[in-house]
Amino acid sequence: MANKTIKKNNQKKGETKMKNIKKFSILALVLVLALGILTACGGGSDSSSDDSADKTIKVAASPTPHAEILNSISDALAEEGWTLEVVEFDDYVQPNVATTDGDVDANYFQHVPYLDQYNEENGTDLVAVGNVHYEAMGAYKGTKDSFDALEEGDKIAVPNDVTNEARALQLLAANGVITLKDGVGLEATKTDIEDNPKGVEIVELEAASIPASLPDLAFGVINANYALGAELTTADAVAYEAEDSEAAETYVNVIVVNAGNENSEKTQALVKAVQTDAVKEFIAEKYNGAVIAKF
Repeated sequence: MANKTIKKNNQKKGETKMKNIKKFSILALVLVLALGILTACGGGSDSSSDDSADKTIKVAASPTPHAEILNSISDALAEEGWTLEVVEFDDYVQPNVATTDGDVDANYFQHVPYLDQYNEENGTDLVAVGNVHYEAMGAYKGTKDSFDALEEGDKIAVPNDVTNEARALQLLAANGVITLKDGVGLEATKTDIEDNPKGVEIVELEAASIPASLPDLAFGVINANYALGAELTTADAVAYEAEDSEAAETYVNVIVVNAGNENSEKTQALVKAVQTDAVKEFIAEKYNGAVIAKF
């Protein structure tokens, strides 16, 4: 009898143990499901955060005038539910790199000829989606205050990228400093100089460095954004590209995005906010003719 009782007790203990195991298993399953629900909720929260981030338009731009023009539309975009973030660059390469890599949604610093050249040289597929403004390139005083004062060996700096160098050479040609071969137009390089009656030396420099180099130059031919950034004024220049010149029509600065993003909500919102009468007024008042709206 004692053995039977022990056996029954052991059986009961086993049954109790199994029941406890089942209870723990059910509890564990409930906990797993609860954690899953919490994780899903967490994912929903992240998604909401992503949606919020998606309302940010990030644009790479040169400081002057591009970033200034963009900042002028920040409030207008905010009224439409967008946050504008402007990332400033001081060179003509990194904004395109940042756009291609997806670090920014768009950039605003360049004209189409430069964009085409960049795409060809780098195998990228960046596209212009909206005209904004034109900047007249100028010849700014260094050690000389007129082209008539030029002497043999004097140095004149021009930007070292192909498209802007051509503009600079055409400006010098228009003012009798040099003569270019017929038909070279806006593809001119130093090798296309046919006559150099004053014997000046044409020095190719990074565009951004020319303003700071003026003390060592007779003149520097400078893009308006860098001239404005260096606080150079019309009084510091001896010549500008004409408003009705081929350059004025060709070198309009544009908003650029990766191909495929032309019709995205961000792109459309950005272009719409820039191409307004309010922006035209801002440009006219702030830059006094050095920058001209082209839309």
